[in-house]
Amino acid sequence: MLDKYALAILIALPLLVAALFIAIPSRYIDAIRRLSILSATVSLFLSVYVFVRYYFVGSDDAGLQFSQNWHWMELPGTGPLSASGISLFLGIDGISAPMILLTGIVMFTGVLISVGLHDHGKDFFILYFMLIAGVFGVFVSMDMFFFFFFYELAVLPMYLLIGVWGSSSSFKSFNRTKEYSAMKLVLYLVAASILIWVSILAIFVESGLGTFNIVELSKISLSEDFQKIFFPLLMIGFGVLAGLWPFHTWSPDGHVAAPTAVSMVHAGVLMKLGAFGILRIGMTILPEGAEFWMPVLIGLGTVNVIYGALSAMAQSDLKYIIGYSSVSHMGYVLMGIATLHSLGVTGAILQMFSHGIMTAAFFAAVGVIYNRTHTRDIQVLRGLAGRMGITVSIFTIAALASIGLPGLSGFVAELLVFLGLFATYPILGALGVIGAGITAVYILRLLSSTFFGPVGEQSTIYTDATRTEVLSMSVLAGFILLVGLFPFPFIEVIGDSVDQLLMHVQGAR
Repeated sequence: MLDKYALAILIALPLLVAALFIAIPSRYIDAIRRLSILSATVSLFLSVYVFVRYYFVGSDDAGLQFSQNWHWMELPGTGPLSASGISLFLGIDGISAPMILLTGIVMFTGVLISVGLHDHGKDFFILYFMLIAGVFGVFVSMDMFFFFFFYELAVLPMYLLIGVWGSSSSFKSFNRTKEYSAMKLVLYLVAASILIWVSILAIFVESGLGTFNIVELSKISLSEDFQKIFFPLLMIGFGVLAGLWPFHTWSPDGHVAAPTAVSMVHAGVLMKLGAFGILRIGMTILPEGAEFWMPVLIGLGTVNVIYGALSAMAQSDLKYIIGYSSVSHMGYVLMGIATLHSLGVTGAILQMFSHGIMTAAFFAAVGVIYNRTHTRDIQVLRGLAGRMGITVSIFTIAALASIGLPGLSGFVAELLVFLGLFATYPILGALGVIGAGITAVYILRLLSSTFFGPVGEQSTIYTDATRTEVLSMSVLAGFILLVGLFPFPFIEVIGDSVDQLLMHVQGAR
């Protein structure tokens, strides 16, 4: 029974909790916090169960596990299908299984970080759980209609979460209010969603099957010209959320303005929806278009890596450094996908997981630092290791994972991406290595000056993280070490589905 309804529970639980919070008066904030932690804990254990179960059992003939199909609406088509029309068709493969685990981890740690929120805490958790339900829905939906529905559900709450609970940035030569950042984020992502929705409708009409079912649509061959026209729309539409250059500028501003838990979800999970969409819809349904446009994607991804790293090196705000670092690291994801090589694509998906955990740890630590010091200026912060040892230790683990230190998750993921790059595009692979070198420069400079440099004048008033914050950051650090030391279960889960996807792309050719 758990296997049958596990994915539905992952979506329904946060929605039910959000609905319950609407009925609970705001004065019972302690009960709301306890219920939030309880539901996040259940979601975490269920996401771990789904991943572990998938690892030990594998997938069925369709490459799916935990599949469940609830028919919703019949639509006219030219050919009979068992799953015609619109259905809530749920299922996971080796690509979505680690993303489910990632979402459960980031959701749980984000709730722990947010339990001390006092300003309209009830409303915050309502929107937060709606967002999480949307993320889970995207990763498990095998129907394009509901895929897009959950995609929008995951994006739209960001406006209020940033606009109400975020913080404005007044930093030297520029000023970004939280309202500006929230509006910029929504405008970019809604504009990108138009491209996605137009492409989905075009696929539905062109197929003539009267279905949005991704599995059924992947079995037919759409015309090559159609695929070449509409794949770039999906690539850009989903790429905007993945931080694809030059459509990335909303992302660092959104990172900086968002409250800590939302920054964790934004960088840790939401940006992965974009790359996942390219894999799930673009490459699965439009394989010939994917193969034609991948040289463009890998070129843009290379710009992501270099530009993001150079931009991060030029920042003085801790959050902007991590924001541009995310743009750079998502470049590795896009490059790995575009190689259409088994190692490269596997590394890209593992990088999605690694970067999600790593960046969530970054933002959790920065949130603790900002709450204590009320600044994110690295030219002001000095010698934090002497007073905030636990927080600095977690930040350092994430930082070393960011530069690809062996034994941490970032090393394994980037190694696979580089192997795929050098097997397909060696010159761009060399540029990716240069980007990794630039990353090491700004990360090590940040660690030496801000955390391990001379003690600042105000450092004596700083206090370290609370027990709840330590638990949250420790969970994230633990998974960074787990994937770095024992990557093979993750690689095995991802690898089989990647091989099936690439055979599908090559078979279409």
